Amino acid sequence: MEHDINLNIHWSAPDEVWDKIGKVYEEMPYWKGYENGPQWTGENIDLWASCEPSGIQIAGTMPDDIWQDWYKLLKEKLTKALGYEIGEPEDGYEFKYYN
Repeated sequence: MEHDINLNIHWSAPDEVWDKIGKVYEEMPYWKGYENGPQWTGENIDLWASCEPSGIQIAGTMPDDIWQDWYKLLKEKLTKALGYEIGEPEDGYEFKYYN
């Protein structure tokens, strides 16, 4: 299944925030590395992340049953690492850093 979400992490966040984000990415299941940006791969899994004006974008393919748990874990880990609740801006989650 195709997925395409944005998270409330703005490109203007300071370097120490991006360092924490990178560590969370690397802890996530299916982590592949930083070839052309952060990537996660596996059987029927091909996800990537990028920083867009609308926040961090994560998109690609992952079976829905895996996505549900993976996405929940990602938001939990990012929330803990960054110290504010991470979610989709369209669902009302505010940006902490914003120029």
